[in-house]
Amino acid sequence: MNSNPDIIGMALADAFAQRGYRADLPDPGTIAVTLRDGTQVRADIAEWRRHAGRNPRAALPGIAAQYADQAVGAFEGRPAPAPGGGGPDTGDLRVRLYHENALDERMRAALLTRPLAEGLLQTVVVDRPDSMSPLNRTELGGLGEAEAFGAALTHSIEREPHYVQANDVQKLKIVTIGGQHRYVAAHVHVLRRYVPGPLPFGALVTFPLPEYVMVHEIGMDRHVVVAVKTLQDTAGRFAATGEKPISPRVYWWRPGDYEALPEREALHGGRVPDLRLVGVQVEQGEQGLNVALAGAATEELVQGWEAARR
Repeated sequence: MNSNPDIIGMALADAFAQRGYRADLPDPGTIAVTLRDGTQVRADIAEWRRHAGRNPRAALPGIAAQYADQAVGAFEGRPAPAPGGGGPDTGDLRVRLYHENALDERMRAALLTRPLAEGLLQTVVVDRPDSMSPLNRTELGGLGEAEAFGAALTHSIEREPHYVQANDVQKLKIVTIGGQHRYVAAHVHVLRRYVPGPLPFGALVTFPLPEYVMVHEIGMDRHVVVAVKTLQDTAGRFAATGEKPISPRVYWWRPGDYEALPEREALHGGRVPDLRLVGVQVEQGEQGLNVALAGAATEELVQGWEAARR
């Protein structure tokens, strides 16, 4: 029998109860809230737990109340109370990347989100010393959505420490942009800093975990199918063993109009880089290797690369 009560989980459930909502914790990292229409929505609270756990016990009711207010506003599509009644402090804004399945349609509509590429969603969050929570659209005040994303991207890139490291993986050069925070994916908006080019075929990019972006500049020294497969396998290993994986999928980054803009204009202009989902499956058959290309973008990439090699 567990003699250590879950005081953090109990504080959060109590906060929802005080607002007229039943909240259960099917596991320590998930809150399941029953809405007024009887439907149930779930949210990932693992990161909130870590923030709450760094505070004294006496502070838990207030921290839980703040989370419940914000969550209820998102779930029900109505404003949550904001300090001072205005918009957010833009200095607290950051951008997190999620797999599209991490947020249901109700939450996507309520929170400040936008698609980055097929299967990927960017979400603006408010990162304070004692809490981290997604930003509701209703909390923007007079701040425009593009402006909020621009501030969040800028602060994720410039104010959060990161490193850049190049490694050879099976003779394939992979540049890793990493950090000890969950906002590293924002660097996809400034990839020219890390692979300046020229890039006749662009680059391959993957986001296996919130703390890593992996990039391979497509060249002629390694077959592009081998490059996709190697990066795909590498991302798969990271996603399988890390915490809160985003996706092992690989994307073809095609520098173009977005990268031609001045950085600040690109970050604040409401646009995103051109990332197209690619993938390959290689199997050993009786007649040798069988290669299957996943999707039109993969076929376009491979055909263009092979034509240039001739």
